[in-house]
Amino acid sequence: MPEATRKGHPGGPKVLFYIRAPADSMIAVSMNDAFTETAMFKPHPCLSDRVNANIVQSEIEGGVFLAGLPPATVLRIQTRHHCYTAQLLGESSALISGHPEYCPYPVQVTIAGSTWGGSMLKARFIGRGMHLEFHHPEYDTPIVTSPIQEIFECTN
Repeated sequence: MPEATRKGHPGGPKVLFYIRAPADSMIAVSMNDAFTETAMFKPHPCLSDRVNANIVQSEIEGGVFLAGLPPATVLRIQTRHHCYTAQLLGESSALISGHPEYCPYPVQVTIAGSTWGGSMLKARFIGRGMHLEFHHPEYDTPIVTSPIQEIFECTN
């Protein structure tokens, strides 16, 4: 049985469980989903110690791969400075809001993934302790958030 961690606070919104997925990744599942056997990331000798440490830290902190979530899932992403709401539309597309300048109202964006503050991207992944990176149709360069503190699945 894989290790599972519950993130969130009692009495608050529905929270996600993070479990190790078969492809050395993490996916979010609700309490009803079945657990499957999984594998964790093993440091790679061709990657620097810093890169290996970042990947391991992303597994410790937890997060969610977009591929593991159905369209219409709504996530609340709390960063150090803002609270974003992302309604997934499928693939990497989402309606996102929560930033007073870039997305004060829902705007369709493409979520690239999360970074550790540099150029290395964990594609289509939203990870705690990492920076969300998304492409806004009105800007040439990607929008990069402050570090993500928590990720919640919103329910009606």
